[in-house]
Amino acid sequence: MTKSFILVALLCICFILLSPTEMRLTLNACLKLAEAKICEKYSQTWSGRCTKTSHCDRQCINWEDARHGACHQDKHGRACFCYFNCKK
Repeated sequence: MTKSFILVALLCICFILLSPTEMRLTLNACLKLAEAKICEKYSQTWSGRCTKTSHCDRQCINWEDARHGACHQDKHGRACFCYFNCKK
C-alpha cells in the first residue's frame, strides 16, 4: 500500500509541475492569435452606396472570404469595407 501511495503522490507532483508549462504554452498561443493584424480594404464586389452594414458584412464574408465587413464614410460617400487577416 505504501508503494502505491508513493506512486500516486509522484504522479500528482509531476502533474502539478507540468501544468503551469502547459498553461503558459496555451496562453502564448492565445496571445499570438489576439495579436493578428486586421487589414481594411474596399470591397471588390460591392457596387453603389453602402447603407446597411449587415449586407456589407454578409457580402464580404461570403464573396470575398473576409473576416467581416462594414459600411464607412469615405471621400465619395458611404462605401463597403472588408476586413481580412493581414498577410505576413
